[in-house]
Amino acid sequence: MRYLPHTPEDIDAMLKVAGVGSLDDLFQSIPPDGRRKKPLHLPEPLSEWELNDHIDKLGTGMAVGPNYRIFMGAGSYAHHIPAVVSDLLGRSEFVTAYTPYQPEMSQGTLQAIFEYQTLTSRLLGMEVANASQYDGASALAEAVLMAMRISRQKKQVAVSRAIHPHYRRVLETYLAPTDYKIVWLPYRPDGVTDLGALDTVDDLAAVAVQSPNFFGCIENLETVAQRAHAKQALCITAFSEPLAYGLMKNPGSQGVDIACGEGQSLGIAPSFGGPALGMFATRMKHVRSMPGRIVGQTVDTDGRRGFVLTLATREQHIRREKATSNICTNNSLCALTAVMYMATLGKTGFKDLARLNYDRCEYLKAQLRNAGFALPFAQPTFNEFVVDFGKDFEKTHLRLAADNVIAGLPLERYYPELAGHYLLCVTEMLTKDDIDRLVAAVS
Repeated sequence: MRYLPHTPEDIDAMLKVAGVGSLDDLFQSIPPDGRRKKPLHLPEPLSEWELNDHIDKLGTGMAVGPNYRIFMGAGSYAHHIPAVVSDLLGRSEFVTAYTPYQPEMSQGTLQAIFEYQTLTSRLLGMEVANASQYDGASALAEAVLMAMRISRQKKQVAVSRAIHPHYRRVLETYLAPTDYKIVWLPYRPDGVTDLGALDTVDDLAAVAVQSPNFFGCIENLETVAQRAHAKQALCITAFSEPLAYGLMKNPGSQGVDIACGEGQSLGIAPSFGGPALGMFATRMKHVRSMPGRIVGQTVDTDGRRGFVLTLATREQHIRREKATSNICTNNSLCALTAVMYMATLGKTGFKDLARLNYDRCEYLKAQLRNAGFALPFAQPTFNEFVVDFGKDFEKTHLRLAADNVIAGLPLERYYPELAGHYLLCVTEMLTKDDIDRLVAAVS
């Protein structure tokens, strides 16, 4: 790690160029309650090797595998990454600080993105996919803005409360400066979205749900699409675990207009929350309203196959008033990881892995039921589900964490009505022995 502190003289020189008298003046645009009022309490200076030792000791306090057994997903999933993916991804021609698009010099990059778009479209059952976006949360927000553009004068969008809380928060941030209104759809006692509120709402641009939703429950997307289309609105589905579509019907086959979500589980390690991959696909009739870039296939003057940037709808490429978004860049290296992962597994391997995740999760559900715990949501789930451990479980949760077991995510912070409820996740990284030990520990 390189250490490059600025001297006071360096800081004064930069402030003079910026036209401000002090560092405090530089940050006046930030509200006072968002600025630190007291200096940081830093330790005395350390030598480089002492600092490395200190960082190593701090690292031992992190709950990471394989030292920990982590039964938590909630939008970030630990899956086995085949060695071939890591090996290919480390090649120098792929690891670049920026994604070049000039067709005369970037055929490899463009072809890789084209292949990613192809496999994404097949996975989601849609006709066209873009070159990816930042993450699942921003992909959902961009999908809602896209629906607003298509629907023109409509100013409302119905959004399920069973969508990932972070995705909903990002969507609220996107729409805060606008005159668009969010109509929140509650979830039913069985864990899926209650569409009854749609009967009393008009002027809808879109209906947005997530499947599998934040509780792991599988939504009936065909019904959601029918209800949305009856209101002349678009149907949007988000997702945080694309592996589920190895078993479930894909969104396109159920009438969904826009499918978007997080692709982290496709070969990208959780890595303390990043990097992420925003996947985005839609119908061909909406392609010119879709944010981001699209790589297309063509032929050169000699008839040879080639790849070009076909559509780029951000303001770097077209007039600002015509742009769909100014921050819809693609995460090229993450998209490349995902396409390598999907190609490595293949259609059969993808389905088999999804089945393995489903079966292990169902085994944990059955064992917890047998141990006397309530599973409040009856709807089928994929690889995560909600269990009611009771309001006194917090001490047990902390005790298990001290024993290197993370027994799910407490939901009360996001859903106050679900105090004592925890979201548990099982992937292929957890064995039957791991599951049995968890059940014994919580029992």
